[in-house]
Amino acid sequence: MADSSSSGDIASFEEIRALTAELPGPDLDAARAAVEREAVLIKPNGALGRLEELSHWLAAWQGRHPPRVEHPRTAVFAGNHGVTARGVSAYPGAVTEQMVRNFIAGGAAVNQLCHTFDADLRVYELALEEPTRDFTQAAAMEEEECSRAMAYGMMAVEPGLDVLCLGEMGIGNTTSAAALCLALFGGEAEEWTGTGTGVSGEALKGKINTVATGVSYHADRAGDPLAILAALGGLELAAIAGAVLAARMARTPVLLDGFACSAAAAVLHVLHPGALDHCTVAHLSVEPGHRRLLDRIKKRPLLDFNMRLGEGSGATLALGILKAAVACHSGMASFADASVSGPS
Repeated sequence: MADSSSSGDIASFEEIRALTAELPGPDLDAARAAVEREAVLIKPNGALGRLEELSHWLAAWQGRHPPRVEHPRTAVFAGNHGVTARGVSAYPGAVTEQMVRNFIAGGAAVNQLCHTFDADLRVYELALEEPTRDFTQAAAMEEEECSRAMAYGMMAVEPGLDVLCLGEMGIGNTTSAAALCLALFGGEAEEWTGTGTGVSGEALKGKINTVATGVSYHADRAGDPLAILAALGGLELAAIAGAVLAARMARTPVLLDGFACSAAAAVLHVLHPGALDHCTVAHLSVEPGHRRLLDRIKKRPLLDFNMRLGEGSGATLALGILKAAVACHSGMASFADASVSGPS
């Protein structure tokens, strides 16, 4: 577990914008080597579908061939939202800290998935005792707070990681995610807002109204994705955006979890098209806004398992697919190796 008190130098939105102007691209030589090997493997061209695409993607962003998934990390960022006081969640904000303790004790779903797929789990708390402000009445975060959270998220990216799985824990964050998406991409609040932890009826109507009210209150920030993140986001969502950015700078492939995680990353997509090229979305959340969001950021999820847990569970589960892709790409024989006739 880590705490945000050690976040180091404070970043600014100006510095973040400067970083997005210098994003490295994929390693084309490694990508070419992956394509060339794929062409001689003992199977019809394209027969492994997205497994082939994933092995090429991993090689390109790891900058090596063959790609590997031997040192994956799941990073879960936890933060509290002041907007929960408006009854947008079926659970109180205290559950965020309680769940963090459960992660530490090894009792959460993500713990079991990390054990299954041999992923290193790190949990990062972000001032759980100080929720963000209610975004219907003020900006959830000031620029300095948001920048500090992004800088803290960047620290999750360390040398030697093969893949970074990103997730979150924060009661109220599907409300924040829906508001972010509405402000970034337009539409109606009800199109982006789902049941989250299980609200329905009048509570769901109240949640939709909260999203619409918050976005309207901060309408003057339209067109500035970082200002929108500060106004409507959460500390853990800002940290995820920072981690995605740092992973790009380090050429570390990223698996994004569900709706809230994807909404945080979408801030960078709007800031700089192509900023999420090193990211794959692990699964399609049952939150109705997630499918709409993935259409906007042009991402196709790997899994559709009706999951909506968060905590990096879908991203960690998708590690199994990445490991399968690498095993096939690296371990299969070629037509020549197996003395099998290739296509005529």
